[in-house]
Amino acid sequence: MWPISLPRIFPAVHCDADSTGSTVAGAAINTVKNVVSVQETELKRWRRTFESNAKTEVNGEKYLSPDQFVEAIAPAGDAKIARSQFATLFRVADTSKRGLVSWDDFVVFETLLKRPDADYWIAFQYFDVDASGTISFDELKNVFLANVGPDAIPFNFDCDWMQLYLGKKDGRHVLGYNEFTQVMKGLQGERLRQSFNYLDADKDGFIKPDQFKRIVLEIAGHKLSDAVLERLPTLTTISPGGRISYSEVVAFYNVIRDMDMIERVIRDATARSKDGRIDQSDFLNHAQSSTRYSLFTPMEAAIIFHFAGRGNGAQRLSLLDFGQLLDPRWHAPGEQIEVKAASATSFLHQVAHSVYNFGLGGIAGACGATIVYPIDLGDMQNQRSTVVGQLLYENSIDCVRKVFRNEGFVGFYRGLGPQLVGVAPEKAIKLTVNDLIRGRAMDPETGRITLPWELVAGGMAGGCQVVFTNPLEIVKIRLQVQGEAAKIEGAKPKGAVHIIRQLGLLGLYKGASACLLRDIPFSAIYFPAYAHLKKDFYHEGYNGKHLSFWETLSAAAIAGMPAAYFTTPADVVKTRLQVEARKGQSTYKGMGDAFARIYQEEGFKAFFKGGPARILRSSPQFGFTLLAYEYLQKFLPYPWKESPKQVETALTSRPEDLSQVRARNALKILLDVHGDFGRYERQRSGIASSARGSSMFAA
Repeated sequence: MWPISLPRIFPAVHCDADSTGSTVAGAAINTVKNVVSVQETELKRWRRTFESNAKTEVNGEKYLSPDQFVEAIAPAGDAKIARSQFATLFRVADTSKRGLVSWDDFVVFETLLKRPDADYWIAFQYFDVDASGTISFDELKNVFLANVGPDAIPFNFDCDWMQLYLGKKDGRHVLGYNEFTQVMKGLQGERLRQSFNYLDADKDGFIKPDQFKRIVLEIAGHKLSDAVLERLPTLTTISPGGRISYSEVVAFYNVIRDMDMIERVIRDATARSKDGRIDQSDFLNHAQSSTRYSLFTPMEAAIIFHFAGRGNGAQRLSLLDFGQLLDPRWHAPGEQIEVKAASATSFLHQVAHSVYNFGLGGIAGACGATIVYPIDLGDMQNQRSTVVGQLLYENSIDCVRKVFRNEGFVGFYRGLGPQLVGVAPEKAIKLTVNDLIRGRAMDPETGRITLPWELVAGGMAGGCQVVFTNPLEIVKIRLQVQGEAAKIEGAKPKGAVHIIRQLGLLGLYKGASACLLRDIPFSAIYFPAYAHLKKDFYHEGYNGKHLSFWETLSAAAIAGMPAAYFTTPADVVKTRLQVEARKGQSTYKGMGDAFARIYQEEGFKAFFKGGPARILRSSPQFGFTLLAYEYLQKFLPYPWKESPKQVETALTSRPEDLSQVRARNALKILLDVHGDFGRYERQRSGIASSARGSSMFAA
């Protein structure tokens, strides 16, 4: 543990007997312990990184050579920056200038990367060759020239722009750190101006497409994907004439410079768009509404949509279309032959995926049904006001009290067996059909589905489940009703097998029309409501957000409330048709007759009898069912599931190691000077540096 003096860090903290002082002192000590713990954890991680890469040993001590240093600090998966270019940072880490980095040097370098301005600070140290703490004109010029090739577009260091920062020839001053950061930030823009002026031999304000590509490759090649770089000459098609003006070059440079802001605007605009697509007007309008000032000109918007739309900038584009512009690592999709070959097995994958969903849906449905089954017994839909004698139950609370008194706790789960037998295929087919239709109707690029298709998917799911729902519920209802009636009338309750034999195959589907009338609109309301609650209210997927346990449960439960209540009339009629009427109770010839007679005998309110209890039952049941379904898919993922098309950039897929991010960003600041930064300097000095380091240790 590092030695830390508490009084020096917290001089005002005194451990008095006073409770307040004790609390403050305790908090201070805990804070220090946490800091020390973090430091020790980082040191252990740095030590593991160093030990695993340090293969050079001198006098019994391990060191990192330039190549080994690159392996230790370079993030993986950044194809636009050559790993060899990370050796540029070696000179900063090698403070002793011996050609090797020791463990102490590595700790200092990693600590340096923890600075919030590590990228600029490392660049400053790289240009500060004499380690004086300032950068002179000669240092700036010599380091620049040492890192560019002989074919690079020349840069005039005696220009007016440079003189504004460093003064004129006879009175140049040195750059401090803060001044240097501003020079680096503006250097690329000045190089752009000088490069255009150099290539515009006729001085007519235009350059050729290949010259424009040469400029971009030198100053920003590492920031663009290969697809965009190949299509750079097509910028000429935005304006007539076949040549590129300075305005277009500056506009393109502004697009590259503000790419992070462009990505944020595009992601936000496409996420809020109804169809997941935007055009140039949507982009400009959203940029203006989400920022204080207008950030982008119409020409810049035209350039963005030109390269994202592959030359057709007038169309509405999805986030996936912008991928080749936003992500430098973007690669073109596979060849058409591979796509055709993959389609041969797509049908089998769909079948297997449906079987997978069916199995998980059955398990999830059983979980939800078991949790809320006692609530289902308190359903008052079969309670009638025209019964001979007194009512069985005065209300749901009275029902619960009498069931517990007469049948005990087991009575709350009477009929659960048939429920679990039937609920597995019922919920499974509902979830499977809904997922299947939504998947087929979904836009593969935006991942969006229109509301009519959402309603169709939900309605079809509800209709398909009736095959299992109707027999299940008619048996369940008769088992539940006869339990209390048997106690009052002295009759012996019948089992599920007896009820099934009594009804027969056709009898099991008694009230199926009312069941369809209930389940189709229920699912048509429920599934779209659930999807939109997750997306629009909880913002699932927005900036990579994943819903928590309670957010998922509440979305599933809330969606069940309107679906349950608005379909209560159909459920009342279905229940009346399916239950076995006792003496003095009305019998119904069919669904139409049931609607008419219930209205005549009991009034309109009877259609919503048991509505609150239905909400209390359906809402938590579907909440826990969908929650279980979501988490089962999460912890038992489909093994052959195809990854959805996504656009992952530095904004959404940062490496966990922040030091590697800062090391990469520091190198990018140097690459803004020239795309080949580090290549030529290493070739010129690498051999000499290694020889110098070896001779030092030999001495």
